[in-house]
Amino acid sequence: MRTTLRTRRAAPAVVTVTALTLALALAGCGGGEDTGEGTREPGPPATSSGSLKLPSLKGEKIEVAAVWTGPEQENFTKVLKEFEKRTGATVTFVPAQDPIVNFLGTKIAGGSPPDVAMLPQVGAIQQAAAQKWLKPAGPDAQAQLAANYSKGWRDLGAVDGTQYGVYFKAANKSLVWYNNAAFENAGATEPKTWKEFLTTAETISASGVTPVSVGGADGWTLTDWFENVYLSQAGPAKYDQLAKHEIKWTDASVTQALTTLAELFGKPELIAGGAAGALQTEFPASVTQTFTGGDQPKGAMVFEGDFSAVNIAQTSAKIGTDAKVFPFPAVGSTSPVVTGGDAAVALKDTKGAQALLTFLASPDAAAIWAGAGGFLSPNKNMDPGAYPNDVQREIAKALLESGDDFRFDMSDQMPQSFGGTPGKGEWKALQDFLKNPKDIAGTQARLEADAAKAYKN
Repeated sequence: MRTTLRTRRAAPAVVTVTALTLALALAGCGGGEDTGEGTREPGPPATSSGSLKLPSLKGEKIEVAAVWTGPEQENFTKVLKEFEKRTGATVTFVPAQDPIVNFLGTKIAGGSPPDVAMLPQVGAIQQAAAQKWLKPAGPDAQAQLAANYSKGWRDLGAVDGTQYGVYFKAANKSLVWYNNAAFENAGATEPKTWKEFLTTAETISASGVTPVSVGGADGWTLTDWFENVYLSQAGPAKYDQLAKHEIKWTDASVTQALTTLAELFGKPELIAGGAAGALQTEFPASVTQTFTGGDQPKGAMVFEGDFSAVNIAQTSAKIGTDAKVFPFPAVGSTSPVVTGGDAAVALKDTKGAQALLTFLASPDAAAIWAGAGGFLSPNKNMDPGAYPNDVQREIAKALLESGDDFRFDMSDQMPQSFGGTPGKGEWKALQDFLKNPKDIAGTQARLEADAAKAYKN
């Protein structure tokens, strides 16, 4: 999905697609012909099974660890089943706990690491490589990467010039999904700026529906709120500096971003369940409660990434008709696009581990999950026809068309103890801020104190 654990000290990555680019990409996705909810079979892969050479692995057992659960785990398992079919290997999915780096450390200390792990942030690759846990990607995997990925995505999986990671799953984390019936009932239109977003929220509220659903029980959703506001308002240069802790969290740019967020968080009547309710709502529920109840949902809009489509598919809402989407509103001059991703890395230098990295770097593997919905691939050679609807296709197109002009989720670049641990650091500080958005100075002081400890400066 998502973004769970975060750390990163290498070159940052947040897609800076302009508001115009993304708006054009999403224009017309609100209705029309292809409105599947993410359950149809994938289209034909861009590479035939005959052109991707995989070794015979009959009798070999491979373990793959990931933090994915529910539909994400189910869809990834479909990918692994195809790998089994092509190679004869037996692949076992190992559910990992957050933080996955800690989980892997325990497994390695016990002498039983998985063959492959899916790391949900670039910093985790850095940390695991520093611990000498990772095995470099082999020549076949690197050949697939060279053929199918831009340099920017390849670089995210490399440490000091050595390629370890294969970014299999990407995420556009700058989207607002909305209940079309609730919008039509209120006479609301898609906002393009933050000011218009707040006006739209008030319009929906006046119709008797709470406008915004927030999954505040998961701290990572709140970091995404902050990052989108901050990137659009402060700009990429400041974003890079804050990600590296080259400026402090007490900086005026952070004050401005929190003040902007407080324009929403400070009005509990605009948030489903108020702050208390939001803090008890996990991300999946924040999505499903937006698309149940017809034109009287618990919340009319929910901010989060393209992967929200997986959760929407658990309701009766049809993407493109009942569930529509618009870019995160521009706070500054442009609408931001923040991206995340999950990379496959090998922890054992085995034939099976390397073959799986090669498969995951191919268009074939990407097309399988793409067809199930709730998935974006950074693989530029995957047939876009594999996506189940026009909405997913256009979101993916906007991501690929950004080329290498991107940066990753800010909290994914930070030390895990600050940017990616439940109940601590940035997650906890922003949950406290949601509860008390008037305390901007206190929030900044706590963020800076925790960041200074984590960065040891």
